[in-house]
Amino acid sequence: MNYSTDKMFHAIVHGMVQGVSFRYHTRAAASTLGVRGWVRNLPDGTVEVMAQGDDRNLRELLRWLNDGPPASRVHKIDINWRDPAGSSEPFKIIY
Repeated sequence: MNYSTDKMFHAIVHGMVQGVSFRYHTRAAASTLGVRGWVRNLPDGTVEVMAQGDDRNLRELLRWLNDGPPASRVHKIDINWRDPAGSSEPFKIIY
């Protein structure tokens, strides 16, 4: 993998996204796509995602985040594209 062509985004997912295995399914989707980063619940009921990888795979993850797992209801996503951080760690859930 050529990390020098990576991109990165930071997203806040709003809606019914806690208590529906959103983090678990996000990790699975990101891992399948080869995306690195993390996901965590925030105290206000949103889910925060930091993702880094190939542009096409990041856009696919973002499409997945818009739908989420079956029990979730995503209302909106605030997204900010950033310069990549150079992480090579697998995607993880932060508690």
